[in-house]
Amino acid sequence: MSLELITIIVLLAMFIIGSIISVNMGILGMVAAFVVGTFVSGLAVEDIYAAFPVDMFILLAGVTYLFAIALNNGTLDLIISGGLRLVRGNVGLLPWVLFFLSALLSAVGASTVAVGPILFPIALRLAYQHKINPLLMGTLISTGMYAGSFSPLNIFGLVVNGIMKSENIPHSPIMLFINCFIFYVLISIVVFIAFGGLRLLKQNTKTQMAVAAAAEGNAANITVKTEDNGSTWYKIATLFGIGLLIFLALVFDMNMGFGALMIGLVLGLMAPKKQSDIIKQMPWAVMIMVTGIMTYVGVMEKVGTMDYMTDQIASVGNPILASLMASYVGGVISAFASTTGFLAAVIPLSAPILQDPTMSAIGVVSALSISASVVDISPFSTNGALIMANVQGVNERLFFRKLLLIAGLFIALGPGLAWLLFVLMGTPW
Repeated sequence: MSLELITIIVLLAMFIIGSIISVNMGILGMVAAFVVGTFVSGLAVEDIYAAFPVDMFILLAGVTYLFAIALNNGTLDLIISGGLRLVRGNVGLLPWVLFFLSALLSAVGASTVAVGPILFPIALRLAYQHKINPLLMGTLISTGMYAGSFSPLNIFGLVVNGIMKSENIPHSPIMLFINCFIFYVLISIVVFIAFGGLRLLKQNTKTQMAVAAAAEGNAANITVKTEDNGSTWYKIATLFGIGLLIFLALVFDMNMGFGALMIGLVLGLMAPKKQSDIIKQMPWAVMIMVTGIMTYVGVMEKVGTMDYMTDQIASVGNPILASLMASYVGGVISAFASTTGFLAAVIPLSAPILQDPTMSAIGVVSALSISASVVDISPFSTNGALIMANVQGVNERLFFRKLLLIAGLFIALGPGLAWLLFVLMGTPW
C-alpha cells in the first residue's frame, strides 16, 4: 500500500474514532502527525512542527480574545441591537443582511480572512440570543463571502483570472463573478429553507414587536447592562477597537490575528481585573481540535498526498469527466487545505481541459472555483473553524458533528451541482 493511501486511511480513522469516543480530535491529529510523519514517512520532528498551522492558531486566538472582551463588557449587545433595528425586529431577515454584507465586503476586495473574523462572532451571538439556527447563520455568512470572492477585485478572482491569462486561455472575469454569485445565492436559499428560515419569517407580529422593543432598549435596561458588563467609555473603546481592526485589515491588509491581539491587549490593559475571566471564555478545546487536524493535513501535504490526488486529474482522457473529477478533487482537498493554493495548482493542471474547443473555459473554471470554495464550511477550514470557535449555547461535540455533516453534504453535492450547471448544461450568457 502506498504512503499516500496510508495517510488517507489514517485521516478517515481519526474521524471515526473522534465521532465515537469523547476525545479531542486535535489530540488525535497531532499524535497521528507524529506517528505517521516520523515512523511511517521518515520526516524529522522539525517537519512536524513546521506543519502546525501557526497562522490559524494566531487568527483564532486573536479574534476570540478580542470578541470575548466585547462579549464580556456588553459591546456585542450594542452591535446586535443595532442590527435588529436595521431589520425592524424581523429576525428572519438577519441571515440575509449578513449574507449580502459579507458578499459586498468580499466583492470590493476584502479577503475572507478579514471578513469572517469580523462577522462570525457578532452573527453567532445574534443567533444565540434570538434562537436562530447557528448553522443557518454561519453558512449564509460563508456563502455570502464566496458569492463576492470571485469579483475582479478580490484575491480569489485575481488568482483565477491571473492564471487563466498566464495560460493564454480565453476568460471573462465578470462572467466568473456572475456565475459564482448566482450559484451561492441559489444554495443560500436552499440552506435558508432547510434550517428554519421560513419559520423565522413567519413569526407572529407580537414576537417581532417584542424583538424590536428589545433592540431599541429603554433607558433602564441600558443602565443595568452598563453596570453589569462594563462602563460606557469601555464599550466605546471596544467599538473603536473593532472598527480600527476592520480598517487596518481592509485598508492596510494587516494580519487579522495579530491585529486582534494588539487591540485586545490595549483593551485588556484598560481593565486588567477582568482578564482571567476573558481568557477562560476563549474556546481552547476548539482551537486545539482545529489546529491538531490541520497539523496532520500539513504532514499529508509534506508526504505528497495532496499532489497524488491532484495528479489523478491528468490521467483521465474524457474532458467532461476530467472536469467533474477535478471539481470533486478540489472539493475534498479544499475542505482541509488552502482554497487559493488549490486553485493555483489545479487550474494549470486543467489547462488541457480549458483549452479544449468543445468545452466552455469559463464554465469549467467557474465549476472549479465553486468546488474549491463551497466546502469551506468544513470545521477544518478557516470559516468552519471560526464558526466552531464562536458558536454559543450548543454542545460542542454535537455541533461539530452537524457542521461536519453539512460540510460532507457540500462536498458531495456542491462540486457536482456546479459541474452540472456550468459545464454539462452551460449558461445562456
